[in-house]
Amino acid sequence: MLRAMRSAAAGLMKKKKVEFSSHTGNLAPMRRFVRQFLDAYPFSERERMLMVLGIDEACTNVIRHAYHLRDDQLISLSLEGLRDCIRMRLRDYGKQTSTHDMRGRSHELIKPGGLGLHLIRNAFDKVDYILKVRGTELVMTKNLENNA
Repeated sequence: MLRAMRSAAAGLMKKKKVEFSSHTGNLAPMRRFVRQFLDAYPFSERERMLMVLGIDEACTNVIRHAYHLRDDQLISLSLEGLRDCIRMRLRDYGKQTSTHDMRGRSHELIKPGGLGLHLIRNAFDKVDYILKVRGTELVMTKNLENNA
């Protein structure tokens, strides 16, 4: 039994990466990739769904805001399972938005747009925007401790 527990714990320490163009047709395969990765972790179905939707929203924001709907730009997504959390890094090389402007809007306002940031922040325990020389890296972390 100890052996099985050890290999299960070792199985959680993994890293996967996918790169794809900013074409919206790539979002469905990206969601499947993320879902498959998350299936190895002890998250509830609701938590998995929220994280997949959060990543989808983040990619949509990259396509819309960083790449201005161009469908031939690079998006890189790395998924990493650590001992106490999973970490997802979404990297683009497009137009940066200042972190001050990444606030989302009030839930009470009835109008389209702006709720994606709330979804992302609700799905993950920690969300960091790192402005690079070219583009942005969004780092989303979800703790495992509350899910074991």
